[in-house]
Amino acid sequence: MKLDGFELRRVSLPLVAPFRTSFGVETVRDALLVRAVTPDGEGWGECVATVEPLYSSEYVAGAGAVIKDFLAPPLLAARDIDPQQVGPALAHIKGHRMAKAALEMAVLDAWLRQRGESFGAYLGAVRDRVPAGVSVGIMDTIPELLDAVEAYLEQGYVRIKLKIEPGWDVEPVRAVRERFGDELLLQVDANAAYTLADSATLSRLDPFGLLLIEQPLDDEDLRQHAELARVIRTPICLDESIVSAKTAADAIAMGAARVINIKPGRVGGYIEARRIHDVCQAHGVAVWCGGMLETGLGRAANVALAALPGFNLPGDTSASDRYFSTDITEPFVLDQGHVAVPTGAGLGVNPIPEILRELTTTVEWIDADASR
Repeated sequence: MKLDGFELRRVSLPLVAPFRTSFGVETVRDALLVRAVTPDGEGWGECVATVEPLYSSEYVAGAGAVIKDFLAPPLLAARDIDPQQVGPALAHIKGHRMAKAALEMAVLDAWLRQRGESFGAYLGAVRDRVPAGVSVGIMDTIPELLDAVEAYLEQGYVRIKLKIEPGWDVEPVRAVRERFGDELLLQVDANAAYTLADSATLSRLDPFGLLLIEQPLDDEDLRQHAELARVIRTPICLDESIVSAKTAADAIAMGAARVINIKPGRVGGYIEARRIHDVCQAHGVAVWCGGMLETGLGRAANVALAALPGFNLPGDTSASDRYFSTDITEPFVLDQGHVAVPTGAGLGVNPIPEILRELTTTVEWIDADASR
């Protein structure tokens, strides 16, 4: 497939409510979209980097710069490119997995649209809809948290994930479990807010029958996660620590994770995400699809990924209105606790032109002729 160029587009989507985690509060989703343009059509990608380098070392402005200066040129200089070649073509550039993932997603979308094949079919989806969980941010008070959880359960979400941090952990979990009972599928996410010295506190979560505790320790602390796994009963799930199929295999071998959260942007794209799925499935390790406040474009691809056979826990594949009053695509909706997997070619969704224009803050074009 020949590429004519890439369009880099920044969009700003206000959140329906502030979303607080252990590393900050978000009120707006400032997203970088990538449009791959070919002689026969186009494809869309979304970079999941946040405005500030808090979740990872990547951030939106940096992702745009590295795409323009280093990542797009070798792809545009190629006379012919397909999705499987994107990763190897960019391997000489260290890191920047979120930026690479956005380019791979755009190329893959364009390539699949030309072939009339959906993301789900290409990745190996076996379901036409996936169970939807919801992530609940840190609140000011426990009554506020309980009201939020109740509202999400009334909407039909089948799993609740609570963000936690030191000082907001045992008591909120206790309150939710006592209020909504043992039948509720409940898990927590620490976003690396704890250290091994907090083992005693984390072990106090064991009686609540959680599905998992996500990323309790620092990203690079695989050994310490393995040590923690020996002293708490709650299954440890790794998120930020897993950046490739290799790190997933290492974590499994060390006993550092019984569950893995797969976020395609974090690992460099959907092709690597599928490799991680395959590694985990071969070792009997549960996986689920995480979210990064994606627009409808990224959500479409995530829902397709979550339909693979090894995704045996509900993911953060919530409906669009969980985060946005207006999305840039037709919204994803909750139907009896599930979200439908798009079946159209490529992502199966498209930006709505007038909404995209309204939410766009900047646009930049990278021409193929300048890279040859």
